[in-house]
Amino acid sequence: MPACLHGIGVSRGCAIGNTYHLVRNQPEVTEYAIPPKLIDDEVTRFEAALAQARQQLRDIRERVAHGVPAEVTSFIDAHLLMLDDPTLVDAPIRTIQLQGCNAEWALKLQRDLVVQVFEEMDDPYLRARKDDVDHVVRRVQGILLADEPNVDMMASRLEGRVIVADDLTPADTLVMQHQGVAAFVTEYGGPLSHTAILARNLGIPAVVGVRHARRLLAEDEPIIVDGQFGVVLAELDDGVLAHYRRRQKDEQRSRHELVKLKRQSAVTRDAVSIGLHANIELPEDAPAAKEVAVDGVGLYRTEFLFMNRPDVPDEEEHLASYLHVINTLGERPITIRTADLGADKQVDGGRRGPVATNPALGLRGIRLCLKDQDLFRPQLRAILRASHFGQVRMMIPMLSTTHEVAQVLRLVDETKRELRARGQAFDEHLPVGGMIEVPAAAVCAGQFARQLDFFSIGTNDLIQYSLAIDRIDDEVNYLYDPLHPAVLQLISMVIRAGRKAGIPVTLCGEMAGDPRYTRLLLGLGLAHFSMHPNSVLEVKRMVLDADAARLAEQVDRILRTAQPERQAQLLADLTGT
Repeated sequence: MPACLHGIGVSRGCAIGNTYHLVRNQPEVTEYAIPPKLIDDEVTRFEAALAQARQQLRDIRERVAHGVPAEVTSFIDAHLLMLDDPTLVDAPIRTIQLQGCNAEWALKLQRDLVVQVFEEMDDPYLRARKDDVDHVVRRVQGILLADEPNVDMMASRLEGRVIVADDLTPADTLVMQHQGVAAFVTEYGGPLSHTAILARNLGIPAVVGVRHARRLLAEDEPIIVDGQFGVVLAELDDGVLAHYRRRQKDEQRSRHELVKLKRQSAVTRDAVSIGLHANIELPEDAPAAKEVAVDGVGLYRTEFLFMNRPDVPDEEEHLASYLHVINTLGERPITIRTADLGADKQVDGGRRGPVATNPALGLRGIRLCLKDQDLFRPQLRAILRASHFGQVRMMIPMLSTTHEVAQVLRLVDETKRELRARGQAFDEHLPVGGMIEVPAAAVCAGQFARQLDFFSIGTNDLIQYSLAIDRIDDEVNYLYDPLHPAVLQLISMVIRAGRKAGIPVTLCGEMAGDPRYTRLLLGLGLAHFSMHPNSVLEVKRMVLDADAARLAEQVDRILRTAQPERQAQLLADLTGT
């Protein structure tokens, strides 16, 4: 009978292949003295290693296939920024010069200091950022020591293999995809870890959080990775292999069938029309949305304009990016979210303040924009001007009070007067909506509905705020549960408040693009989904096969069920989880 290891399935699909253990421990570094006359040469050697590391990452970024989502390459960009950060560049150079030590040792000392700072932070998200420091330092140390395993050099050994590792760097994950790996299994990570996000966007089956995987799975051992159910099977027999080979063929056939749905309207069997929209992060993502014939863009993230730069974008730069998407998508509606900065997306351009103890609960989203109106007003002007050229809607992130809505609406009115005075055209009736991602906003959705033109439910934050867990913290992410009764009640409250007020409600979090939850959301009365373009056709297939009225009865029964065990069973029957 096969041995079964359990983890978190983060990228659907199943794979069969032999394991390849990728060892990614920090290299052993020893200290030795550098003669005074060779100090400058040692600094030069360190700077050359940094330059080589930067070039490696740039090369990897350039090889990313056209149309790959922006979040894939954003990890590489973050590591490139770290290679220019004085904390990891200037400080080791000073150590080499003052202590007369080798570059590897100077970098190790600085790495230990930085990691200690992260480990002492209260916020789990910031603590987890030490992994990025380790990824970058490990790359530079490998160059200095000339003993870091080079994934590019392992090409012939990686094709068709299942990578088993403690964790994977974003750069190595991208390279492995080029080499044709079959799947990933990691000992650490959660559903929103780097590896998870990349695997989903690259279409590679993956299971993360499989504790002791490298010890329990032998090198070159044939295994099965089931990314849908989060299991890894070893010690395989013929019956299990035959079952999963049939499933692979079924999945391949299913992918071919999905293509036929592109031009078909998303209408349930009982004639309920459902809107399927795309989440995009860069203007370059718009063609992928158009390719799957979405009804529009339900979430256009604009944070990319503020990142990785020494200044902040002006009105014309904002406008150019919005017009690019409008011109690509034609008459389809586009919902532009105002900058959701703060927390994990810090503003560059000299606007960084002190590090917050708990940034997820600090100055972020609309709070930051209302405080720093010099940052906010150019974006408001650009969104209004863009509305003259297409069906544009503006969405406010991270709302928690109706007072914030009133402040934004006042600024919008002021901006309209300014544009009229400048003689610049805009849509006088630009719809303004809000993201419901804070439990307080969900509970008070009826009050918000009197001020806003539409809602969009951001389930990623709504779930973590409701359940008081950090969704990317390995220690607690098992508690991240989209099916928690409290989460379902909050989603239901928002949908009912929108229906009562006669305003549309969209759901744009991870739940929207997961076909396991499509029937549940339809039963809750959701009529507009917004997701990554890769998920649109799978969700459409679920919609076409659904009976919305019958699902509403089932979901109503689930919400009214008082026994937790019975409710969990009904949910499992509905979602297949």
